[in-house]
Amino acid sequence: MYRRQVRRRRAILVALIVGSLVLLSIHFSEPESGPLHTIQRGVATVLSPVESAASAALKPVRDLVGWFDETLEARGENERLREEVAELRRELADAEQALGENEQFRQLLKLDERDELAEFKPVTGRVISRSPTVWYSTVMINVGSGDGVKRNDPVIAPGGRSSALVGRVSDVTPTTAQVQLITDHRNAVSAKVLPDGPDGVIEAEAGDPRELVLDVLEANDEVKAGAIVVTSGWSDDEISSAYPYGLEIGRVVGAGDPDAEVQRITVEPFVEMSRLQYVQVLTGGPERPGVPG
Repeated sequence: MYRRQVRRRRAILVALIVGSLVLLSIHFSEPESGPLHTIQRGVATVLSPVESAASAALKPVRDLVGWFDETLEARGENERLREEVAELRRELADAEQALGENEQFRQLLKLDERDELAEFKPVTGRVISRSPTVWYSTVMINVGSGDGVKRNDPVIAPGGRSSALVGRVSDVTPTTAQVQLITDHRNAVSAKVLPDGPDGVIEAEAGDPRELVLDVLEANDEVKAGAIVVTSGWSDDEISSAYPYGLEIGRVVGAGDPDAEVQRITVEPFVEMSRLQYVQVLTGGPERPGVPG
């Protein structure tokens, strides 16, 4: 019984295949006006409204599926673009940082070539920490006694016409050094106004670490804005300034009455202490009486 059904199904399948081949042969060989072409056109005419209605009914479904596909594709593309933009931003930031550091290194190399620093051996250091106060009174650098750094060594950084004073070494370890900045109200520097202006003591302005005040006794000449202030570097047989002569400090931005008992001159430092990254410690140099090393 089962085998008879299988043979019957096979016979029907073979008959359908043969019939299809015969119909295809007749269809391709007969003219356009033949009966098979006429039947095909009639069936297409009858089913065309049904096909149009089905297409119209299914269009919202197709549109919805297409919208989901396009949305998912767009989200994937946006995510990829965001990742590319983030990567480009990181590369740009790294490049800008490298350019900034290279420029600072070029300026530091120029400092090494200054004739007035020929007696010193500059040691370049990088700022690794800062004091947690708004005064930026001290910074820690990554060079120490192992590099020849000693207490009271002057510290300079690029600024002004070539370099400018930022402070002095106040403490030192074999691998690090603490620098007391000139914006520390505890740090006083003997200074002079160029070219032949008065001498005095310069220290941080109370309440504003971005400005320094040079107090001058017995001033007679008017000090003009824009004049450059440098370390005076005075010395005698027993005591000396902690800084050598001629290190630039800043520029005069205002001056009081020269006839006053004490003339107060406002000075803007050449170096912005809050942005210090690289400095040079002036090691060695001539002996300074009264200045412990």
